[in-house]
Amino acid sequence: MAVCEVCNNDYRMSFEVHAAGDVHVFDSFECAIHRLAPICEQCQVKIVGHGVEVDGRFFCCANCARNSGLAKGDQVRDAVGAPPG
Repeated sequence: MAVCEVCNNDYRMSFEVHAAGDVHVFDSFECAIHRLAPICEQCQVKIVGHGVEVDGRFFCCANCARNSGLAKGDQVRDAVGAPPG
């Protein structure tokens, strides 16, 4: 068993996440998200999905990227729900 680095729960089904050369131990995806998920620079929400990166800054969606004031943020468009092609 291993101890979760977020909640300190000693759980027989804990798991490791290897990221950026570090090894993290968690007992749930919730704790992994809490520790590792980036935060949207516009609305401060944890980015659990793909998100958007503009000039090395992370946003949860295209709308937040566009509202960031970054010049390249204006170029970001959501593709979800758009017809193919």
